[in-house]
Amino acid sequence: MISFSRRGFVLGAMLAAAGGVPPVEAQERPVIKVSSLTLPVFNPLVWNIMKARGIDAKHGFVLDAKAYPSIAAFYAAFATGETDALIGGPTILQKLYQEGVPVRIIATGFTLADLVVFAKDSKIKTLADLKGRQLAADMGGSQFQVIKIYANAKGIDLGRDITVVNANFAVARAQLEAGRVDAALVIEPLASISIRQHPDWHIIFNGAQGWKEITGNDGWEIVTAVRADAIARNPNAPRMLVAALKDVAEIMHKDTAAGDKIASETLKLPPGILTAAVESKRLQMLIRPAWEPAVRQSITDMMERAVKAGFYEKMPDDKIIYAP
Repeated sequence: MISFSRRGFVLGAMLAAAGGVPPVEAQERPVIKVSSLTLPVFNPLVWNIMKARGIDAKHGFVLDAKAYPSIAAFYAAFATGETDALIGGPTILQKLYQEGVPVRIIATGFTLADLVVFAKDSKIKTLADLKGRQLAADMGGSQFQVIKIYANAKGIDLGRDITVVNANFAVARAQLEAGRVDAALVIEPLASISIRQHPDWHIIFNGAQGWKEITGNDGWEIVTAVRADAIARNPNAPRMLVAALKDVAEIMHKDTAAGDKIASETLKLPPGILTAAVESKRLQMLIRPAWEPAVRQSITDMMERAVKAGFYEKMPDDKIIYAP
């Protein structure tokens, strides 16, 4: 029995050396754990497309998307190291970094065009028209920070000139439907769903247009970040993720029908919603390495304005943006 086992071992080694035994790819590819959401937003769709189309395997890693029922839990998992990476708000990542989380922003994600404010009353055409009225918005999100920074630049004090009712995106939309507020801050896909269900609603603020107006530059609703300790374990993680996310963006924008099908199957979104979001140019997934000078500047500018708006006391140091 011992002799047979030895012969079997030797034979197996010879076959492996000769290429007769295929490598076990799943064991060789590193696992990248990412924070995802159970909410019907496009954040989890990025990972769903990546997994459904085998993009992670194409770029040499195994994607492990861990879904959380709330945005707070989504960020907490990244903060504690339960996950290695996420796509999230740049100014929220700024906050985590200042709290000691080893954030490294490696790339952009979605532009601010995804962020809109709806109103029903035709007399309300801009944020300034909301003075003395009520806006439903998630005050804990980076989207609220963007509109507050914009409002400040226009001499409008959110909270004093405009009453803000704290509500997540779905509740904000429901509040506007019920007539309890005068406007609601939402993001995609709720924006496209709202337009389909309420053609009489109109957009009074678009994040990308507003940010361009006050800064002259592009802004980002979502950027891509990886923990420094995850990069230490897998130095190729940033390169792998950037390449994979570029492929996802390609599907969203050039093979939208396929992305729409995955959105319907995995997020239970009505068919055509992803297509509507992309064709309207509200949903713009644009992946650029964060270490490129212009991109670094655009992300840094958002953080500087968050400090000036009083959200944070100081700027993070340069390490928050990854450099290869």
